[in-house]
Amino acid sequence: MTEKTVAPIPALRDRLNAALRGKARVVEQVLACLLARGHLLLEDLPGLGKTTLAKALAQAVGGSFARVQCTPDLLPGDITGFNIFNQKSREFEFRPGPVFADVLLADEINRATPRAQSALLEAMAERQVTVDNVRYPLASTAFVMATQNPVEHHGTYPLPEAQLDRFAMKVSIGHPDRAAEIALLQADVGAVDGPRHETTPLLAPGQLAVLQEEVSRVAVTPALCAYLVDLAQATRRDRRVPLGLSPRGLLAWQRVAQAWAYLQGRDFVTPDDVQEVARPVLSVRLGMEAAQFPAALEEWLRLPVPLGSTV
Repeated sequence: MTEKTVAPIPALRDRLNAALRGKARVVEQVLACLLARGHLLLEDLPGLGKTTLAKALAQAVGGSFARVQCTPDLLPGDITGFNIFNQKSREFEFRPGPVFADVLLADEINRATPRAQSALLEAMAERQVTVDNVRYPLASTAFVMATQNPVEHHGTYPLPEAQLDRFAMKVSIGHPDRAAEIALLQADVGAVDGPRHETTPLLAPGQLAVLQEEVSRVAVTPALCAYLVDLAQATRRDRRVPLGLSPRGLLAWQRVAQAWAYLQGRDFVTPDDVQEVARPVLSVRLGMEAAQFPAALEEWLRLPVPLGSTV
């Protein structure tokens, strides 16, 4: 790691912690997901700061932000964009949709129909969209944050497993502690439209891609790769798990572990990094009952760690 690229990490961390008070671990998980080139599912109650966090992240990395409010009447073209006929040129012109933003917030994604949800599949997996048989590339650093309410299910469409597997992590924010809420109220005093947050970009154009490239080079030993595979196979053998961890999920787990190690200032992954990110990576994709997942996870993580799993 070079001093030039590592320097923005503390600044990014501080900016997001200022926007989302009292949630340092959530901020660390969001940064890990972004640096791992993943996408994030935020599952929590309304009003806990999900939109605030997404906007602050877009501003901090110097990217554009777009928000889609998912409803049953949302169409795929409302997300990807569509062709419109230009009367002057007598040709069809493509009008890009919100998915072309650097940070896209798909709010209450489970309120959109499966047809509309599927518009995000290609964008999330391949960072491109196809409209009328023409492919349009997205930014290589494009980041999708989707939210869903875990309590209210009236008028919702559960996300299919194929959609869930496109997310690298699932995170819940939760309520802030007493001190953080007091600070939030104090910051709001005298503000007309809510507390003010710094909006100056912290990263230069292209710098996020450089950070993500450095994360991809964080060392993972062959023994640690074997440990990850052992964990994945444990989920596939467990009868409590409807869907064992897929190869795509396994790759996401390794990449998030690399990002977690990078955020701790290391250029190599340890078994502790793998275990630290296990819950948000696995909880989004195994289809398990929520009550069974913690005990099962604890059992899997008790698997022996191979020798030579650290640099």
